[in-house]
Amino acid sequence: MNKSRFVIGNKTFLVFMGMALILALVGCSKQSAPAAEKGQSEHSGLFPAQKDGKWGYINSSGRFVIKPQFEWAREFSEGLAGVRVGNAGGYINTSGEFVIKPQFAATRDFSESLAAVQVGNLWGYVDRQGKMVIRPQFLWAWKFKEGFARVRDYKTSKWSLIDKRGRFLLPPKFEVIGDFSLGLACVWDSASGRWGYIDHRGEFAIPLQFERALTFSESLAAVRIDKKWGYIDPQGRVVIEPQFENAWSFSDGLAPVFLNGKFGYIDKTGKMVIEPQFDEPGSFSDGLAPVRIDNKWGYIDTTGRMVIELQFDYARSFEGGLGFVRMGDKEGYINKSGKFVFEWRKGQP
Repeated sequence: MNKSRFVIGNKTFLVFMGMALILALVGCSKQSAPAAEKGQSEHSGLFPAQKDGKWGYINSSGRFVIKPQFEWAREFSEGLAGVRVGNAGGYINTSGEFVIKPQFAATRDFSESLAAVQVGNLWGYVDRQGKMVIRPQFLWAWKFKEGFARVRDYKTSKWSLIDKRGRFLLPPKFEVIGDFSLGLACVWDSASGRWGYIDHRGEFAIPLQFERALTFSESLAAVRIDKKWGYIDPQGRVVIEPQFENAWSFSDGLAPVFLNGKFGYIDKTGKMVIEPQFDEPGSFSDGLAPVRIDNKWGYIDTTGRMVIELQFDYARSFEGGLGFVRMGDKEGYINKSGKFVFEWRKGQP
């Protein structure tokens, strides 16, 4: 595999790269449907939307509450959203007022009161007032989780984790490292070719032993052993035996798994509750999950019933009561009845 879809702001690009680099950028991901950065515990009720070539924000009824005026706009996180004016990125509040003036080459979402920003070719971190609290020095930088953020070191091109003072938890030495969840972060050791989990001290809590490993979600993590995927608990104990050809992370109590050429969903006991029938799954959110059969996407509920028929060319998980979809030459947001509340022409100038 050498083709991956990345979403920057609200624009999607196809990037060709080797698997090692993809894993490094994504980290020990939750393997969910392609989407913008997530992480806010409560949705702001505002959604980036485009009109006449400019981005603004609509509410769940499809009405603009922040008028279209930006070159692009990110989702809100912790009450602030990254937007671009001209060639510079800054942050606005939910009233549309600039809290941090446009000045950065690129911005990421706020998490734990800090956001990664790019100055020139390097990344650092600002606080909610726009003060640079960790100077730009990294090749890549991601959001904070449990007090740590994963970064790629400029000198070594290796990955590590930093605290909120910019201090390395351990020397940069990994090709891949994940976000902390439940006090554990997965890492890949290229020398052994194995994955394990480190704790907040930077020490191995679960030794290097897996062929692949994902971030913990809902108290379980998917791991691959002898070419089969199963699930472990935070103590490293196997709780769902390796038996699947692929496995994703749990959301709303269900996880997509790949078996006999199709995806289905299991519960936390490992029971197949939605039989394998999908070509591509998404994560459950707001009680629904996007799924693809052949070339069309629709949405199922937690019983596996197709509640929004297969009709879309692309679909994301619902957030805040709306789901982002693409259909022919239009894209926008639908409600849980499958009706567009706001749409625009895809790729309009």
